[in-house]
Amino acid sequence: MAHEPPLRETAPSEWGDANVTIHNNAQSKKVYRFMSLNIVILAAGQGKRMYSALPKVLHPLAGKSLLHHVVDTARQLEPARLVVVYGHGGDAVRAAISDADVAWALQAEQLGTGHALAQALPHLDADLPTLVLYGDVPMVRKSTLEHLAHQAGAGLGLLTAHLDDPHGYGRIVRDGGGGGGNVRAIVEEKDASDSERQIQEINTGIMMLPARVLGDWLAGLKNDNAQGEYYLTDVIAKAVASGVAVRTAHPAAPWEVEGVNNKAQLARLERVYQLQLAESLLMQGVRLADPARIDIRGSLVCGRDVSIDVGCVFEGEVHLEEAAEIGPYCVIRNARIAAGARLAAFTHIDGAAVGADCALGPFARLRPGTELAAGAHVGNFVEIKNSRFGAGSKANHLAYVGDADVGARVNIGAGTITCNYDGVNKFRTVIEDDVFIGSDTQLVAPVRVGKGATLGAGTTLTKDAPAGSLTVSRARQKTLEGWKRPTKVSGK
Repeated sequence: MAHEPPLRETAPSEWGDANVTIHNNAQSKKVYRFMSLNIVILAAGQGKRMYSALPKVLHPLAGKSLLHHVVDTARQLEPARLVVVYGHGGDAVRAAISDADVAWALQAEQLGTGHALAQALPHLDADLPTLVLYGDVPMVRKSTLEHLAHQAGAGLGLLTAHLDDPHGYGRIVRDGGGGGGNVRAIVEEKDASDSERQIQEINTGIMMLPARVLGDWLAGLKNDNAQGEYYLTDVIAKAVASGVAVRTAHPAAPWEVEGVNNKAQLARLERVYQLQLAESLLMQGVRLADPARIDIRGSLVCGRDVSIDVGCVFEGEVHLEEAAEIGPYCVIRNARIAAGARLAAFTHIDGAAVGADCALGPFARLRPGTELAAGAHVGNFVEIKNSRFGAGSKANHLAYVGDADVGARVNIGAGTITCNYDGVNKFRTVIEDDVFIGSDTQLVAPVRVGKGATLGAGTTLTKDAPAGSLTVSRARQKTLEGWKRPTKVSGK
């Protein structure tokens, strides 16, 4: 689902007020003014076809559960009451969304959508209309719901869609048999006649229901159907019979109303979602090597002239500043990459800040608490954790730096490690400016290397190294004259 530009919203007044057109990014957007409402999210289903112990509505889409997506969209409408109807996996579902603005209604037996909505009635403001959403339909947009509310006015609003293959969906039956007549009823697939199954307009399940009659309608539902359930869709016939206007609205794209019943549908929606995000980035000027090969599981904010190669994954909150270059198959989580930084292939960053014009990778790893100042270099198979690197410092090969304060213009040789953990406690290493550390050095923390010092290759440093001096710790080299290499004994 593409992120739409933010719109200024008018103050809520009442349903059916005139809409206001606002120009934003050279596009006209309609923002509808209406009074407050109840929102009920039906999320009690078991999801047997997911073949998973995880409740269906908690399966992730773009790093966030299906239900979280629906709740977040609902919140954008600022409802007076927000109710989630839960059932299977109840404790896990409630634990996943523990915010105080959500009320919970238990559907102990899954007896249909009408029965589910009835469980929410005690939590609703009886004077407000009710919008019904579904915990496994994660991609409906706020603008679509606003349009539905505007269409509904004081009547009943129904979100429908036209599908080339409507199999499995309830069909919208209209007067006159054509597509332009008034809505007369919704017929579920299992209860539909052969002619009704030819109808391509389908019910999405999302609807706006008038407050004054909702309780009576739900109380009058019957379960004399193929499923033996109380269908919420039967309120359409009740509305028609009582003279309440039934008005329809349609989503801008069919994927807005696609539900998730199995892993194949979930994977398909994931790609649709990611493509929407990719299109949004492209329109902002970001260069994507392949829009079909990027995954954003959170928020990604990009400056001008950012370049992202294939296979990259962004999680949490990530900021890429101007002219940052992200190579293929990088994974970046909760990080800020400053202007002009370059990440080579397979670089992993988690909870770190990368300064301007830094060069990382390939196969570099920055762990939480790492901060690199401008121009730092972190090369292949180098891991840094909870450490600060000063400007222009380098660790280009096969090193581990943990819990360290590294000054400016420091060179850390291949195979160097900070020994920061004694099995119980962690200690810091301090390396001051302009230090040169030879290859295969171990710095046993807590230890300090003074400004401008040099550590010879192979040194194991257990005491502070003085500034401006060469410190070496290694065994004296010997050559044993006359020594011969063993040979294999015959027959053994």
